[in-house]
Amino acid sequence: MAKTNPSDTSVTVSAENIASSARAASKGRGLPPVEDWNPPFCGDLDMRIARDGTWFYLGTPIGRPELVRLFSTILRKDGDDYFLVTPVEKVGITVEDAPFVAVDFERDGDALRFETNVGDHAMAGPEHPIRVARDPETGEPSPYVLIRRNLEALIDRKSFYRLVEIGETAPHDGEDWFGLRSQGVFFPIIPAAELP
Repeated sequence: MAKTNPSDTSVTVSAENIASSARAASKGRGLPPVEDWNPPFCGDLDMRIARDGTWFYLGTPIGRPELVRLFSTILRKDGDDYFLVTPVEKVGITVEDAPFVAVDFERDGDALRFETNVGDHAMAGPEHPIRVARDPETGEPSPYVLIRRNLEALIDRKSFYRLVEIGETAPHDGEDWFGLRSQGVFFPIIPAAELP
């Protein structure tokens, strides 16, 4: 969802400043604990994540994958809004759909292991559920998997088609649903009665 702020504050912090702070905060220790940081809100940054997972800064795609990865590690969602958070600043950004795209998956035992466009991995299951939102007018599905914290990845079309090929029908909420199973959890996609 797009970042909105009633104060409509213009930010003085740049992407370069945020990247510097993020590098200093991470220092190779895995994902920074952005959920524990409470810096002051510095306004909105002209940064956008498109539905296809492309990151833009000042209207131009960010062409350095390592910079996109760095920014992705300090991304936080509060309510419906997205922020880049360091120990010293918090800036709002716009996310058109989900902040990540699941670009591939593989079976790992009884689990489905997803990989995102920024190199994150998640095993679908109780801690990383799959959900499918359907457009109320067209019925077209938009599948997501929870990657980390409360950040989801939109599952890309080719991966979703592959998932549908391995789907199954199982009881869910008193009726048969077509869905996916991973780590013993069934994730419903569509009522079986609606299948062609």
